[in-house]
Amino acid sequence: MKRNVGKMERFFRALGGLMLVTGAAMAPLSLTIRLAVFGALGVYLLFSALAGSCLGYALMGRSTCPVEPGR
Repeated sequence: MKRNVGKMERFFRALGGLMLVTGAAMAPLSLTIRLAVFGALGVYLLFSALAGSCLGYALMGRSTCPVEPGR
């Protein structure tokens, strides 16, 4: 998949993903809710930050990457 997430947004996605995964481990809720809500969203944010691409952006045809030189 083509990269469509800029560097600054990747940083904030990784930070948010780490916070959500930490919340999934520490929140005083049932395990099902922690894994389904916090865990799944946190893992997706971490994956999109590491891969540099977001499925939602791809479906909408959006990108936060700067324009490449020569285009």
